[in-house]
Amino acid sequence: MEWKKFFRGVFILFLILLFVSGTSSEAYEKRDGKKIFVYGERQPAPNIDPSQHYDWSTRMLQQALYDALLKYVGNPPKLIPWLAKSWKKSADGKKWTFELVRNAKFHNGDPVTAHAVKWSFERTLALKKGPAWMLMDFLDKDGIKVIDDYTIEFNLKSPYAAFEMALPWWYVMNPKVVMANAKGDDYGQEWMKSNSAGSGPFRQKRWEHGVLYELEAVEDYWRGWENPKHINGFIYKIIRESSSLRMALEKGEVDGVSGLSSEDFDAVAKHPQIYVTNDPGWTTFGLKMNTQKGYTKDINIRKAICYAFDYPSLIKIYNGNAILEDSPFPKGMKGYIPCPNVYRQDMKKAKEYLAKAGYPNGGFELEYVYVQGLEEERLIGLVLLDNLAKLGIKLKMVPLVWPNMVARGSKIETSPDLMAVFTTPIMDDPDVVAIQYHKVSWGKYYGSHFYQNEKVWEMIEKARFAVDWPTRQKLYEQIQIQIMEDAPEVFGMLYNRRWAFRKHVKGFHFSPVRFTSEIDIYPLYIED
Repeated sequence: MEWKKFFRGVFILFLILLFVSGTSSEAYEKRDGKKIFVYGERQPAPNIDPSQHYDWSTRMLQQALYDALLKYVGNPPKLIPWLAKSWKKSADGKKWTFELVRNAKFHNGDPVTAHAVKWSFERTLALKKGPAWMLMDFLDKDGIKVIDDYTIEFNLKSPYAAFEMALPWWYVMNPKVVMANAKGDDYGQEWMKSNSAGSGPFRQKRWEHGVLYELEAVEDYWRGWENPKHINGFIYKIIRESSSLRMALEKGEVDGVSGLSSEDFDAVAKHPQIYVTNDPGWTTFGLKMNTQKGYTKDINIRKAICYAFDYPSLIKIYNGNAILEDSPFPKGMKGYIPCPNVYRQDMKKAKEYLAKAGYPNGGFELEYVYVQGLEEERLIGLVLLDNLAKLGIKLKMVPLVWPNMVARGSKIETSPDLMAVFTTPIMDDPDVVAIQYHKVSWGKYYGSHFYQNEKVWEMIEKARFAVDWPTRQKLYEQIQIQIMEDAPEVFGMLYNRRWAFRKHVKGFHFSPVRFTSEIDIYPLYIED
């Protein structure tokens, strides 16, 4: 009798487990029949103000909350009209005129007009933060003119070939809402860190910093929806560790992730209810070295590090889903050339450069800062630790959350000796990569090397203002070779961009100008 009870209990437990596993394929949340897409990621979004800040997590939320004049879609990336329905430029490339759609409205119902566009551009230029660097050398507030409610004109101080390519990063804000929440002359900056004033397909809901960020779909979004099954809401959930992300995806607690280790990506790809995307991209990985302070101020030490590093280990860590960099510019970008002076592991040369620096036997310690919970960056640090040990150099590995890394890299005094950084070109023009090595990028995470070479800076400026491509191309060739020679970072790899989704998630489209783990949630839909 006891055995019968035992087996009956086992059978009931089996049915319960079967039920749980069988229903886990419908992992998305449902509220009153509405489908909520849950995205698990490691990186928080501390500031969503389009005029102040951008990185991949911030931009992912910004593009859902706001609209821009133009938008990038597809692979290769293509510019399409968005708030602007048409545009033209003058023969000299200095005057750009945009005609706006007439049905766009902000979340409070106010129309999106040329006046709002003008105010938004003026605000970003005035604050000199976020995307301001993209256009501030070419545009000032006096060059922005409202022709009528739905026509705006930009008069550049000089031609800029990449002007229209930068516009998807310049979001349009509702001036009435922003200024109603301004404190003194702060232009609404404090309020806008955690609040929005946009016209995008989603509006804010729950907002718990470091925990989750929730959006709800604007059902009467002015542009409409591509699919009637579009997601009705979006939850961006912070999960720090790769193993925890994988478990959440497998259990159906989240519908999509990006921050998995290579091993975890390969593992979840075998799950019957999960699919993994894999696209070669333009995202590069490098170890930015502080060129202004400490041991890495010495170019000989930087070159010793570059020659000591085991580059093929990067490919192994990413299970073959990467290629090695051979230029500061990503392969495939306009203007890219393979540099003749690329670094590869050569311990003999590494020791020679270390001796030139006056440290033939090493005898010092360097600090390596990487993203807490990002297993690949930890493994890369262990490779570097082993490589440098052969030179008598110790390595202190310091994991930090991304906002703290950005803060550390914002000043020469606090920027670490080596910082693990992924960068993604935000447009298909070499200026966006070259500018990372100009002084205007000092203080940004991608400029945490504080690279200084006035000859290179001058060439970057000439290339920005040049009208014809042959002139620009020649300059960019010289820029790439000289930057490689100066070794401001260990140029690592271009890695494939991968995401893992539950199979009911549809509508994902990859574009190489999107940041590391950023996805466009507007076209997503859920299919039962």
